[in-house]
Amino acid sequence: MPETRSTGLLALGGIALAALLTVIGHLEVNDDLSPWALTISDFAVSDRGGVIDVAMVVLALATVALLHGVRRTRGRAGRTAELLLGAWVAGLLLAAVVPTNEPGTTMTTAAYLHRYASVVAFLALPVGGWLLARRPDLAPAARMLRGLVLVSIVLAAAMVWSAYPGDRVLIGLAERLLILTEVGVLTTVALVLTRATVDHGVVVPRERGVAPRNGHHNSRIGEEWRVTPARGA
Repeated sequence: MPETRSTGLLALGGIALAALLTVIGHLEVNDDLSPWALTISDFAVSDRGGVIDVAMVVLALATVALLHGVRRTRGRAGRTAELLLGAWVAGLLLAAVVPTNEPGTTMTTAAYLHRYASVVAFLALPVGGWLLARRPDLAPAARMLRGLVLVSIVLAAAMVWSAYPGDRVLIGLAERLLILTEVGVLTTVALVLTRATVDHGVVVPRERGVAPRNGHHNSRIGEEWRVTPARGA
């Protein structure tokens, strides 16, 4: 559908803009901050209200556009996937609005809220991506989606290890690779939406021996077929 393709393109544009803003945010901060040892949130808090916070909001809005595009398929798995993508959006927005603490300082209530909002977002998107891979309209990208989800789970485990027993070794690198993989899930879904086709009709078999009214017919394995306009077409 044209509307579906439009939402896919809108989502892709938002993802690209968010990526650009994130790169700019890394270039503008103090040179003493290390992207290998510090998380993106640590970079964002050093430039509160800056481009990284804006990037998070833009990525959340891009996901909203994506949600609008994938709501065509019904089913329990589809609804659950949409709820999980909604949790990802809420987590991103909350993390953008509520800052973490400055690196090396004591965790505040706001910092804990920021942390757990990020955790919810990081966990919700992979599970939602796995469920999206089961949808018939996203079947062309099912293998890619599952692969990205599995990689994101490994990276999330690496980040958890670094945050606790690993003494934050390379936590920044693990987080950035995790975010890159999860954004890859969103990008893959958006690309499928941009290639959506329009179904003008549904092909149904005609009973053998019944000629079509217009005098023309097509045969397939001994059966005649006719095209019936799809409901709502």
